[in-house]
Amino acid sequence: MRYITTDDAPPPTLRGIADHSWHVRGLCHGMDAEDAELFFPKPRDHEAIAEAKQICGRCPVKKDCFNHALDNTIKDGIWGGLTEAERRPWHAKINKRLDYSRVRAALQGRDVHLSEPERETVTRHAYLRGWSAERLAYLLQVDLDWARDLLRNAAHAIADRDRYWDLYDDEDQDDDTTTTDNTKATDEDDSETSSSPVSRQVHTQALITALGKAA
Repeated sequence: MRYITTDDAPPPTLRGIADHSWHVRGLCHGMDAEDAELFFPKPRDHEAIAEAKQICGRCPVKKDCFNHALDNTIKDGIWGGLTEAERRPWHAKINKRLDYSRVRAALQGRDVHLSEPERETVTRHAYLRGWSAERLAYLLQVDLDWARDLLRNAAHAIADRDRYWDLYDDEDQDDDTTTTDNTKATDEDDSETSSSPVSRQVHTQALITALGKAA
């Protein structure tokens, strides 16, 4: 089985790491061994690289080829129209990749090789949906204790998020309110008409005089 679903949802378009059915649709499929060497050129063989890229540019499964190289850590040769040097940055940051199409495919049963952020996203979704630890362990292919720990960490993260959700907004709102109040107070002080029969400056001078007498 290439995918496993628990409902009638259509199969996801993203292929799993064990799904090699796209190979037969590649333009390089069926080439002789000598012709296939075109996709494993020497670093300075620019003519061979250009010819291989020209074939990859017309290939209908170029994206599947590229994802296959990333998921299986293939760093040699030309895959998806990119040389090993051009794919190097992608391999370097693959552990930080967060692709929601991959997350959806995993939730629908694809055996997708998830990165750490993608696994965390799946775990939080599972917690919010009320999944059991057994179901999450089956989906991520981890042991039951690990799945329980993942759900526990997701619960703590979501609780912290909800606890501090409006914290900074409240502070900003308070600052805006304080600024507005200060502006209103200044406007009232500068205006000739006041709710008090005596101006604020007179109140202050009277207070100083009273304190002087008391001393």
